[in-house]
Parts: sequence; structure tokens; C-alpha cells
Amino acid sequence: MIAKKYRSAEMLAITVFHCMLIMPFFISPLLRLSFMLCSDDQSIYTISCMQPLFHYYSVYKPFQVLSQFSSEEGKKTLGDFFRVEKEVYPVGRLDHDSEGLLLLTDDKAINHRLLHPRWEHEREYWVQVEGAIEEKALYALEKGVVISVNGKQYKTKPCKARRLSATLPMPERNPPIRFRQSIPTSWISLVLSEGKNRQVRKMTAAVGFPTLRLIRYRIGRLTIEGFAPGEMREWKRDAFYKLLFDKQG
Repeated sequence: MIAKKYRSAEMLAITVFHCMLIMPFFISPLLRLSFMLCSDDQSIYTISCMQPLFHYYSVYKPFQVLSQFSSEEGKKTLGDFFRVEKEVYPVGRLDHDSEGLLLLTDDKAINHRLLHPRWEHEREYWVQVEGAIEEKALYALEKGVVISVNGKQYKTKPCKARRLSATLPMPERNPPIRFRQSIPTSWISLVLSEGKNRQVRKMTAAVGFPTLRLIRYRIGRLTIEGFAPGEMREWKRDAFYKLLFDKQG
């Protein structure tokens, strides 16, 4: 809470006006105005600005669930798994056929920081691909590959790509992926700083290894380690911001 006293109603009005220009989300019902009388009958006005009371959640979105609370064509939605305040919405999205970390909040500043391209925050995906992936394919992914975005050719930004263990500490998918006995599979990690539509699937297909299962494991330093599909965790604001935006830890 920020508090300051003013001996002039005019100075108070000027201060409130400037607050509204600089930090409009602090004004209205979060702004408290009060006054009291001193012994010399001069009014002292007090302005108190309190931090907004937002909500912060991280969830493991299950496979074949829409990244929204409203129903659509009979498909399962976040509302079938998570109970949150009505003002809370997902930040960004995960495709219906993808799973993993999704953030829910009513803090619009989070949307701006995470979704605006200028910030280039890290998102890590664990991807099961068809075939025994080769080093040259991982190298190509790191350097950037050409994919189609909105009908136009687009070269992806450099990223981090590495092979993962064949046995990851992740829950089985329901329903499971379809295996072909004659073709092996591989797990890789892709760390991107951008988020085009179905980008990961397009990238692995571009190097000859189609995606079979896609899990978003991490955003910033916030992960789904230890989560089960459909699990939700609530966070305090400071901890949430630190994990998402403090790269130093």
C-alpha cells in the first residue's frame, strides 16, 4: 500500500489525476480517499493506493481440452477441470491436441509481458517425434527452419534443441499415442522465444520427424514438474512474477 497526506484538496486532485494517467489500473475501486480534521481545523487528505488483488494459477491442461472456458462443439474445456474466479482467463493458448503448462490470471500485465513479441521469453516444449531423430535435424531446428505462417513462408528464430531421455517423468497420455512397431520414436526438448500457430509441429515436420505428442513443460522458470493432467496450483503474485520474469533465479 502507498499512502501520502496532503493539506490541500487541490493538490490531492492533481495527484489523483496524475495517478490516473500513469497507473490507471490502480484507480477505482482500489483507490481509497479519506480526510480528518486537525486541531487547527485544517483538513488533511489522505490518499492510499493498494496493490490490485489479482489471481494467479498454473495448470496442466490435459490432451484434447480447449484452452478456454466456453464450450464449443461439445469439446471439453478448462471449465470441466478448473474452478476459478469469473474474471480469470488463460494467458495465450495450447492447441486442443497439445497438453501441459497453461497460465490463468486476471492480471492483464501478464498477458502483455508474455504475449508481446518484444519480450522474447522462453517456452520449453517436450516433443515426442516419429523416428530416431538425428543430430543434423536438431542442428537445423536450432538454426531455424522455414514453415508456413498465415499462408506465407516464415523462417523460425534460432532456438535450443536437444535430445531427451526415452523415459521421461511425465504421466501417460489418455488416450495414448498410436505407435507403429516398425518405426521408433524420440523425445526432444525445444526452447523457443516465439509462438506462431502450431509452430512446434510445423518445425519437426520440416526436418522430417512428425510430432506425435506435444507437452509445454516450462514458461520462464515456471514448470509442470510433478503435475498430473488436470492439476492446478495457485500462486502469490511475487512468486509468480519471479518464476516467469526473473531469469537469474
